[in-house]
Amino acid sequence: MPRPAPSYRFRSVWRVAGTVAEVQAVLSDPGSLTRWWPAVYLDVVPVADGRPDGVGRSVELVTTGWLPYTLCWTLTITETMTDTGFALAATGDLVGSGRWTFTPDGPEVVLTYDWEVGAAKPLLARLSWLLRPAFAANHRWAMARGEQSLALELRRRRSPDAVVPPPPGPTSRRRP
Repeated sequence: MPRPAPSYRFRSVWRVAGTVAEVQAVLSDPGSLTRWWPAVYLDVVPVADGRPDGVGRSVELVTTGWLPYTLCWTLTITETMTDTGFALAATGDLVGSGRWTFTPDGPEVVLTYDWEVGAAKPLLARLSWLLRPAFAANHRWAMARGEQSLALELRRRRSPDAVVPPPPGPTSRRRP
C-alpha cells in the first residue's frame, strides 16, 4: 500500500510546571503512557529497543480520542532525545512524522509538538475529506488531555506523597 501524503499538519503547544529533565523522564518512557495519558493511550507494546541513544526504539500503540474509533500504529524514535527535543515517525493506521521541542521558561517548560500525519486506516482515509474538521477537533481534544495529564504526572513524580487527582480517562474503551 503506498504511503499517504501527510494530510494533516498540527502544532500543539503545552506549558507545564517542571524542568526539561523531568519532561524527558516522562516522555522517554513510552510504557507509562497508558498510566499517565489514559484518555488517549489504551495499549503500548514494545517492538524494538533501538540503539543506545534511543533512535530506532519503537512501540505499537492503540490510541483513541473522543470520536468512537481506535487507531493501531507504531511509533519509532528517529532522532535522539536532547534538551531541545526529539523526533518520531508513525506507521500503521497513522503515517507521518512528529517533532517535540522543549523550551525552558522559568519554572515551566514549553513543549511544542509539530505533527504531519496522514490517515492510512481505510475508513478514515476515505472519509478524511468530509470529516477533516472532526478529526482535527479530535486531535485538539487528545492533546489538551495530554497537557493536563503531563502536568499531573509531573506533580505526582515531584511529590509522591501528595494527593494528585488521576488523569482524565478515555471516553471509550473500545479496542480494535
